[in-house]
Amino acid sequence: FISTVCNFMSHEKCLKNVKIPCSCIAPSLVRVPVAHCFGPPGHYKKKFCTVCRKSLESPAFRCEVCELHVHTDCILFACSDCRQCHQDGHLDHDTYHHHWREGNLSSSARCEFCKKTCGSSEVLSGMRCEWCGILAHAACYVIVPPECTFGRLRNMILPPNCVQLFSRNFSKLHCFRISENLQTESDEDDDVDGSTQGSTKDIQISTDSSKQTLKIFDGNDAVKRNQFRLISVPRIAKNEEVVEAALRAYYINDDQQEYELQTFTQQVLLSDDVINRNDAAEDSNLGSVFRESVPEAWIIRAKPKDEEVIRIYPAWLKVGMAYVSLRVNKDSTVQTVIKEVLPLLGMQKECLQNFKLVEVLMGSKQVQRMVLDNQELILNRLKDIRKTSIRQMNQTRFYIVENSKTIVQVNLFVGGLPPQLSPEEYTNILKEELAIKTNVVSVSHVYQAQGAVVLQISCFSEAERIYMLVKDTVVNDKPLNAVVIPGVMASKIPQNCCPLLVFVNPKSGGLKGRDLLYSFRKLLNPHQVFELTNGGPLPGFHTFSKVPSFRVLVCGGDGTVGWVLGALEEIRHKLVCSEPSVAILPLGTGNDLGRVLRWGAGYSGEDPYSILVSVDEADDVLMDRWTILLDAEEPAEGAENGIAEPEPPKIVQMNNYCGLGIDAELSLDFHHAREEEPGKFNSRFHNKGVYVKVGLQKISHTRNLHKDIKLQVDQHEVELPSIEGLIFINIPSWGSGADLWGSESDNRFEKPRIDDGLLEVVGVTGVVHMGQVQGGFRSGIRIAQGSYFRVTLLKPIPVQVDGEPWIQAPGQIIISAAGPKVHMLKKSKQKQKK
Repeated sequence: FISTVCNFMSHEKCLKNVKIPCSCIAPSLVRVPVAHCFGPPGHYKKKFCTVCRKSLESPAFRCEVCELHVHTDCILFACSDCRQCHQDGHLDHDTYHHHWREGNLSSSARCEFCKKTCGSSEVLSGMRCEWCGILAHAACYVIVPPECTFGRLRNMILPPNCVQLFSRNFSKLHCFRISENLQTESDEDDDVDGSTQGSTKDIQISTDSSKQTLKIFDGNDAVKRNQFRLISVPRIAKNEEVVEAALRAYYINDDQQEYELQTFTQQVLLSDDVINRNDAAEDSNLGSVFRESVPEAWIIRAKPKDEEVIRIYPAWLKVGMAYVSLRVNKDSTVQTVIKEVLPLLGMQKECLQNFKLVEVLMGSKQVQRMVLDNQELILNRLKDIRKTSIRQMNQTRFYIVENSKTIVQVNLFVGGLPPQLSPEEYTNILKEELAIKTNVVSVSHVYQAQGAVVLQISCFSEAERIYMLVKDTVVNDKPLNAVVIPGVMASKIPQNCCPLLVFVNPKSGGLKGRDLLYSFRKLLNPHQVFELTNGGPLPGFHTFSKVPSFRVLVCGGDGTVGWVLGALEEIRHKLVCSEPSVAILPLGTGNDLGRVLRWGAGYSGEDPYSILVSVDEADDVLMDRWTILLDAEEPAEGAENGIAEPEPPKIVQMNNYCGLGIDAELSLDFHHAREEEPGKFNSRFHNKGVYVKVGLQKISHTRNLHKDIKLQVDQHEVELPSIEGLIFINIPSWGSGADLWGSESDNRFEKPRIDDGLLEVVGVTGVVHMGQVQGGFRSGIRIAQGSYFRVTLLKPIPVQVDGEPWIQAPGQIIISAAGPKVHMLKKSKQKQKK
């Protein structure tokens, strides 16, 4: 058997065991309506549409928060059953149930209960909870206890009931800080509006000469938007047959006797004036919808009723019933409905004025709420909705809601402002540039060193206006950026919960960062996953500032790790958890720190779930960080009035190593090559090839670096051998995994560790020596070991710190320990616990 609505297939003997709801009744089974978060359309192989259950061969949509995949023409019929990742003042609750999603499982997936295979690559099959990841057959999942414990990752997930976000008309992409400019493989001319393109799947049916194709609109809204569905019916077809086919096309399971067809000409279509021709057709006894071979356009309408039964849902989830049914007639108003519903909910003693009736449209992209006027006639309201769209009527609910003064509070992070200003100066800049209304907008947090503020806004429309305006605002030639920040209620976080704050650099690792962003949003709460190209690390640390205990996962190269550790050092004093441990998922080219901490040489497509389990089981270790003071004595170029002034001192932080001479020169050439053609530098293999190329160009290059610099270690002068490069190393990995110090024992020096408070100083004689070190044939020349270094540059010399190169003017370089050691996570050698 196959369903004529949603294409569900079943053996005859299996029909009695079918538990999967059809797409036409799915909206009525939604517990808490939550809109989906759709990015741009893309190609998703071996995936199936949740609505029509067919494979996704053409560009399709996927939700960035849950596992929903849907065709472009089916998106309007997807119900708003996304994961509820935060509380928004509507239907909030502290107990979380499993959030089941059907299909798109791997063919090796096994049911948690009967242990048999429940996945398939051929059809939608099997169920998966999108919080705890438990898998089950459709027949088995109904016996699972409803409450979800968030599974193996429960200690890392930020519980949804601890997150508060008042979003109203903010796009879901904005709420979850998802970039709207993600590159996909979609075609430029794809029509994603919904209907005209989507029904091409059915056009092929009309090649049968005994059939004809009809355009079906479901109401005035579809007519205005020119969004229709195509159906194929016999050339001689009764109205009842066409009505039934039209209802199936719009996934509506009502009695066909309650609907009728109206048709109109193209001219009428343009003027939105609809003419009912049904009576004329019946009077002339034609008995068919039409006899022309040219397709005609039809509107399906609901017949007017004198009374009907409606469902009223309680807006609180503690009553013990999903909804109550109520019969209404042409005299029933909103007030009479409230009066009749309260006794049915056991609240007959409550005052009517304390309640209101809210109409909720559960669209796939947005859940819209509208409070109904007490004197409005319910039947008239239903008639208006059906006239607009019978599909929308199928997705509309009525909730009885208790009146309460909801305090609106939208937190907006605004970055890109000039640093080191006072709160009053920042407020004045925002008044001038954004015309903020100070009666509803206040500056709640100021990050002076970073040039950022957090605005607390008590008006939705003002928050939306500021957010959109910031995108086009430039202050001191620097564009501003805005990020919607959720509020974390730290008091609600369970004691044994240590949420993971995830930072991903989507530009790292051959663009693998984008796939990781998608995966981590699915496995965790998307409110704990931050994209570093959207405001940097500060919005994430601010969001977690009140969390008593948390860990950090940085997905990126060594430069990205240094960026996050630097931001953590600056904001540490404002965090309740001032020393969070940091894990690394290496996406860069060298990934030396990732190698030392056992996270590997680079990410190569490992299962993101296994990565999170490894982070949960990782060991806490300490690591030294170093401050480098660069004090140039040479005057800055272009000094006014001919009076030369030296450049101001510059301070940078170091985690891995600092190189002077040939090592930095190669990094600088690579940096320039990447700036010229950034599009080519999207793979680790290509990047290393460029390093080799620039190295070969300097193979015959000689330089007497030891004559151009002087080195002082712990107040003692050190004589330098004949070298071309001088490197200070904090970790036992350099240049993509090479051991520059070497493993031989030496009585002069202690065995290096990442937490010993000492740096090792090593020399290299040239490119050939560096190549031998990379190949493991030699080690560097051991020069010194210490905790305080002064390097005097006698001429401009290339310098690089953790892969960031530049030319340093003559002067002093002072390297010293940078305050407290940082807590890092080292991957455990033990096998993962299930």
